[in-house]
Amino acid sequence: MKNQRNSKVWFITGASRGFGRIWAEAALERGDKVAATARNVNSLAALKEKFGENVLTLELDVTRHAQAETAVTRAHAHFGRLDIVLNNAGYSLVGTIEEASVEDVRAMYETNVFGALAVIQAALPLLRKQGGGHILGTSSNVGHVTLPVIGYYCSTKWAFEAIHESLFNEVKDFGIKVTIIEPGAYATEFGSEQSLKFAAGMEIYSDLKTQFFGMLQGLEKGDPDATPQALFQIVDLENPPLRFHLGSHNLPWVRAAYEERLALWEKWDAVSSSAQALSK
Repeated sequence: MKNQRNSKVWFITGASRGFGRIWAEAALERGDKVAATARNVNSLAALKEKFGENVLTLELDVTRHAQAETAVTRAHAHFGRLDIVLNNAGYSLVGTIEEASVEDVRAMYETNVFGALAVIQAALPLLRKQGGGHILGTSSNVGHVTLPVIGYYCSTKWAFEAIHESLFNEVKDFGIKVTIIEPGAYATEFGSEQSLKFAAGMEIYSDLKTQFFGMLQGLEKGDPDATPQALFQIVDLENPPLRFHLGSHNLPWVRAAYEERLALWEKWDAVSSSAQALSK
């Protein structure tokens, strides 16, 4: 694997906190330039004060698709190119499948899925014209496995994964790279009120949710400040991977899940195959 290190221009959504803020600041520290976006542009003032002309701060609510197109276009015009487009904005809906309303689920999809799509679709013509680029998307280990109580959030990440995998095959001939970042449990602000929305609760699920939150509290969480160098190794590659686990806990969990699925499919393969009559 060939490693290339040239100064890069990033476009990052959700740059006000969490991974988005950490990665934006780390990219700037290493001499890259960053278009940092957030719903409240004032939350990015410290970045602007510290890094000056190397950072462009932009207001962006990814659910406003016209605003996404404007932000991407402005960033490209300001820096003359975009090397990395990183979709990081997102939040989780806490609630069982029965509890969460269709409206709450739809609102989460507007941010986690359709918001990312708006940024990607705005960026693609510009990346093609400049001859390449790298689209990154922050998914999760729950893009491969699921948990109770946050099933709808998991579903946004499964959709996110499928979209990016298809995109990978659609744009590679244009010199555009695609990588899905899959963090495990980290001590970020993701568990804060700004990153969580709670569905109206039902008493029958109280014990389940108590167990669920107890499990979350007991998880060993990684240090988010330890992640930038690993991310930089990926973005500096000539041929980066489509998927990249962030952290040490993901692979064992995902491996076990896929082994269980394969075993189940194989157990029922005779019945499945019996339904494969040749069409007339």
